[in-house]
Amino acid sequence: MPVILDARGLCKRFGAVTAASEVSAAIEKDSVVGLIGTNGAGKTTFINMITGYLKPERGTIQYDGRDITALAPREVTRLGICRSFQIPQLYGSLSVWENMMVGIGIVLANAGHGGFFSRRDAPVPGHGKSAVEVAEQILGRFGLGDYRHRNAQVLPGGIRKLLDIALTMVAKPRVLLLDEPTSGVSAQEKFGIMQMVLEAVRAEGATVLFVEHDMEVVSRYAERVLAFYDGRIIADAAPQIALADPEVRRHVVGRTKAAHA
Repeated sequence: MPVILDARGLCKRFGAVTAASEVSAAIEKDSVVGLIGTNGAGKTTFINMITGYLKPERGTIQYDGRDITALAPREVTRLGICRSFQIPQLYGSLSVWENMMVGIGIVLANAGHGGFFSRRDAPVPGHGKSAVEVAEQILGRFGLGDYRHRNAQVLPGGIRKLLDIALTMVAKPRVLLLDEPTSGVSAQEKFGIMQMVLEAVRAEGATVLFVEHDMEVVSRYAERVLAFYDGRIIADAAPQIALADPEVRRHVVGRTKAAHA
């Protein structure tokens, strides 16, 4: 498969702390990649550099053959790289449907259509459909149709996660970075939510990178694992190989198990 995202030799320090040390990874189109590591290992720094929130002191990031290292977050998003956050970024006082309309309005405004309320019939960029059609399609794919009239602040934790990720799909991302998609979700819900997310996201044609501390989720859903430790990638392999690596077991899996014991 062709490479869609190529990070080479990324380095980043915060004072005396090395958050990224010669980090390199080539992400293939249409793949699902899990990022693992203890807190402070460098996972979030890597995501923040990819999405433009942090600038590496050395190294380059190429997206679909274009150097995006110096681009601002908004420019990176416009190119098709989007992210969700560990804590859902929602408008709590608005309903699920209204959250979707605001998200679509932002996309339309960025495309020069003046926003949803001024151009209700404008086709949403990347989708070729009206705002209402796009909202219906995305809510349906994420199983959120029955929640459309409920305020975001009263939704169960798992549904809030789904809505947050669903909102990223409005921008029609080609690469989607998910920060702990099952964090705060019950053990009974985590597999169902992760399955729904991946099915919905991949139906839209997006490559997925997800940060996760739950090794059951990683081993079940990742096609490839990048294991971080001390600002470095210490393993890059299929889940069964990466999770069995001695360094990963020592620095990542062992501590993760202990933390959840």
